[in-house]
Amino acid sequence: MTLIIDGLANLLVLGLGAAVGSFLNVVIYRIPAGLSLIYPPSRCPACLTRLRPQDNIPVLGWLVLRGQCRYCQAPISPRYPLLEFGVALKFLAVFLLFGWQWQTLANWIFLSWLVALALIDLDTLTLPHVLTKWGVMTGIMAQIFLAWADQGTVVACLSALTNSVISVVLGLWLFDLIRWGGAVILQQEVMGGGDGKLAAMIGAWLGWKLLLLTCFLASAMGAVVGLAGIGLGVLGRRQPMPFGPFLALGAAIAALFGQTMIGAYFRWIGLTA
Repeated sequence: MTLIIDGLANLLVLGLGAAVGSFLNVVIYRIPAGLSLIYPPSRCPACLTRLRPQDNIPVLGWLVLRGQCRYCQAPISPRYPLLEFGVALKFLAVFLLFGWQWQTLANWIFLSWLVALALIDLDTLTLPHVLTKWGVMTGIMAQIFLAWADQGTVVACLSALTNSVISVVLGLWLFDLIRWGGAVILQQEVMGGGDGKLAAMIGAWLGWKLLLLTCFLASAMGAVVGLAGIGLGVLGRRQPMPFGPFLALGAAIAALFGQTMIGAYFRWIGLTA
């Protein structure tokens, strides 16, 4: 009986994640284009025909239509179902790690925000201010709520607020310093202004310790990918490369495993976390 209940719960989480992934496809396409997220309803970008409800079923709709528009047979990018499936797996991973608790919901929201920003940065080399701004505000409110749910005291809420605000400022200042230093040393822009705002958002959600871990992971991954790209001739030495996806991936790792990683590091150097 327990196995059946657990299986149904996992399927429910997968379905929720796929539905959120479907919405993120809309966000990723419409926000950079300056379009409303609500109107017009979902439609084929080629023939502009409004889609039927069954066409919008995450993953399955694309499979049933065999990757083509029902009306004009224009190809539908496989990125849409892949994103939906990927977000579904992220939701399930968070659920299996944290179970039914408020932290699970917070991580779902945070990871969804990161996915949207990472793919927009890949597509456009921009990180929309509207998403990072509301991400900061939502992160601060989430940390206050989690503190209240965990301890139920005003002191805990004020502590969470202070930690989030300090972490936001740290993210902004840290990346402003990197931009300034890079411009002085390399005589060119090394990082966009949106990266600092994304770092501020990550700080609001995770706090300053996990923000620093995120920056370390993102820098390491970015360096490896950048050097590999240059070595393979895919990237030029001065060709811009979006850093947002690396920040997003680093933040996702930090959100799910950061406390364990920090604890292991301090034990490795002979200290306690």
